[in-house]
Amino acid sequence: MIRKVGLWLLWIGFIAYALFLAPPWQPDVGRLQNFLAGNWADLNAWVVAVFSLIGMWVMIYSCLIFADGRMQKLPAWPFVLGSLGTGVLGLIPYLALREPNQHFSGPKDGWLKFWDSRRTGWLISTSTIAFIAYGILLGDWGGFVQEFQTSRFIHLMSLAFCLFGLLWPTLLGDDMARRGLKEPGLFWTVALIPLFGPLAYLCFRPPLPND
Repeated sequence: MIRKVGLWLLWIGFIAYALFLAPPWQPDVGRLQNFLAGNWADLNAWVVAVFSLIGMWVMIYSCLIFADGRMQKLPAWPFVLGSLGTGVLGLIPYLALREPNQHFSGPKDGWLKFWDSRRTGWLISTSTIAFIAYGILLGDWGGFVQEFQTSRFIHLMSLAFCLFGLLWPTLLGDDMARRGLKEPGLFWTVALIPLFGPLAYLCFRPPLPND
């Protein structure tokens, strides 16, 4: 119950912060239009990288959440679909509504096999590293920090990126238990190493049972 209340408070708090405390929207309208249209030439590479990394986070969560949703009363796909447009705000309600479950049963269809595959983990990892390298090599970090302080789009995008990492352990423990991984040290290693801990987990975790 404490977990559920905490997640709902976080969800409400993030929405309230976005509406009332974050930097203003107006300066971001043209930037957002250019970004969605793929006109990235005039954008700081770190803006493109962080935005793309949020997409990678959604894929990282998908590698856990679809199998988790198989064992829940509510389906996971509407929340994942919502997260494509709203980021972490689309996923928090699922994390709050789901029940702890450390078992998996039934056959794995092609969809689950894709998200359960180590190859998918390696693909996500390679793409993530490429986006980080793009930001490091071509981006202006000082300029990104300044934009974080003045642009609502950049500000909220960056906070959402951090929240994905913060909330990762809410699914990790059950996923590890389904795969027979019981070591607390492994859990905390994967949970506390930002971004690269989850990526390594996806690349090396054993597959789910296929009944």
